[in-house]
Amino acid sequence: MKKKALALATGLLAAAALAACSQQAPGDSQSTGGESTGGTTSTSDIKLAYVSMNLANPWTVEVKNGFEAACKDLGIQCLTIDSQYKVDKQVSDIENLINDGYSGFTFIPIDPNATRDLVETAKSKGIATASIAQPQDNANLIYTLDEYDYGVSIGTQAAEWAKDTLDCNVKVAIISQDNVEAVIPRGNGVEESILEICPNADIVSRQAGDTPEQGMQIIESVLQQHPDLNLVVGTNDSGAIGGYQAMVGGNAVGEDRAVFSGDATAEALAKMKEPNSIYRGTVDLFPYKGGYESAEILYKYVTEGIPAEQETIMLPYVPVPQADVLDGSYEASKTE
Repeated sequence: MKKKALALATGLLAAAALAACSQQAPGDSQSTGGESTGGTTSTSDIKLAYVSMNLANPWTVEVKNGFEAACKDLGIQCLTIDSQYKVDKQVSDIENLINDGYSGFTFIPIDPNATRDLVETAKSKGIATASIAQPQDNANLIYTLDEYDYGVSIGTQAAEWAKDTLDCNVKVAIISQDNVEAVIPRGNGVEESILEICPNADIVSRQAGDTPEQGMQIIESVLQQHPDLNLVVGTNDSGAIGGYQAMVGGNAVGEDRAVFSGDATAEALAKMKEPNSIYRGTVDLFPYKGGYESAEILYKYVTEGIPAEQETIMLPYVPVPQADVLDGSYEASKTE
């Protein structure tokens, strides 16, 4: 990844010690720092934070890893916070960041309505703000995606397998993220793309479960009613990994079974490599890249000034079929 912010900050970095991110309550931070002054802030005073929706999700962990790596490369202080899918906790987390004088933060909003006023308060104090994945419409930077189109990419890969392998005569369970309003369109994209390619597909279940534990519980329950379930499709890897484990545990394996999802996390890629794996595809949403670049851009805002116009960047994504993982072409493509 090109480190465009590093070239800008070479002189400052030479005098600064690299700082690793901590994971703690922001109120416990012993660091000191001030508000952005549009180019006059010392590198050693810059403090950035990443507030995750839920670090039980492997995708958000990769965002964290990218964010922390950028802060380390830039030689600035940073903090990672897990809001644990609790709206009240996320509100409190961001309030603490504002009160503790953080220079900027990236977060995945659980409920954008609950955090909108806080973002306005942060901006009024010169604090740079960014949202990633789920958009916060008043943040300085929105690093986002077309949720519906991303779902179509996941669903299309699954449906094409069903068409090629079983002539679309499949029973399908969708593990969605319908518990997060902004992600409901992703599930719609999955479902509608499957039915467009395979009109006779039988979608026997669509339930929210975006952690491995929830995904496993959902598919275990579905298998009790539909032991001939062919296809599990998750709107993210996290829930689908649990679905995969339930399929394997229920001996629902073989050429006529499959699991598909999105995110291309290390855990999902590892499942694809298991002997005779039915985990047949995912979609790479490049979370590490998103975390890294959002930290870079926040740093630029702090050191050069926050632009008047909101900036929007779309997360890239590309289908990752199991065959590309097994033959090494997926890993090779990431270095090209």
